[in-house]
Amino acid sequence: MPTALFIHGAWVTPACWSLFRRRFEAAGYRCDAPAWPYFDRPLEELRRDPPDEIGSLGVDDIVRHYVEAAQRIRHETGERPVIVGHSFGGLFTQILIDQGHGSAGVAIDSAPPRGVFPRGDALRANLPVFLQWRAWNRAVRMKFEHFAWGFANGLPREEQRRIFAEHVVPAPGRLFVEAALAPVHRKTFVDFRRRDRAPLLLVGADRDRTIPLSMVFANYQRYMQSPSVTELKVFRGRSHWLIAEGGWEEVADAALSFFGKSRKARVGTQHGHLLG
Repeated sequence: MPTALFIHGAWVTPACWSLFRRRFEAAGYRCDAPAWPYFDRPLEELRRDPPDEIGSLGVDDIVRHYVEAAQRIRHETGERPVIVGHSFGGLFTQILIDQGHGSAGVAIDSAPPRGVFPRGDALRANLPVFLQWRAWNRAVRMKFEHFAWGFANGLPREEQRRIFAEHVVPAPGRLFVEAALAPVHRKTFVDFRRRDRAPLLLVGADRDRTIPLSMVFANYQRYMQSPSVTELKVFRGRSHWLIAEGGWEEVADAALSFFGKSRKARVGTQHGHLLG
């Protein structure tokens, strides 16, 4: 039985993957969705009194956490997992795939690796983080208006409020600062030229304001330097919350289809560009 390792993004917990997990389990996958370090506690506790350690949580800490999860899965099953990540989780998916810890990866609305620069709405979507006092050393909070504009735009107001109430928690401010300073360090580095990388699918949404589609395209184009299998799938009429908003089944099925194809993929096959 293949194993899928799910990596959530900032502002949420592994609960965001509940629908995907159900879909993958029905398709015969064993699913593992570990929380980020210090996020393995009840939602209300994270909101009321987030652990102090969250404030110093950075890219290296989270990547190391999921490397250990992938290695544990390989030790238990004898196979590398397939990896699915959303937002910052998409960035961590790209890093893990680059380092050889997954048999294939799907990065959904992925935060950009080093060399792909924020643009347009992404700057506005993340600005509230940097306006919070001492963001580098503390857990920062997202207001509902920020969530409605950048995460779930286009959804009915009642739906936005329900999602916010069920999922949104504080996030490590340091993570955003490290992402903004990517040109001066290698924490978010991936080798776009790697010839022996496992197959990777990048997924974008045309209404996403947190990771605009132009950034997903730019990320995809950087991989054109490699002969390794890289595909792009775009979903129309979806926001950054496409993993759990209406039509999420199509997104999950695209990942399942890619993983099915990737079993036969070999290094050196051509790039794919799929529009949905």
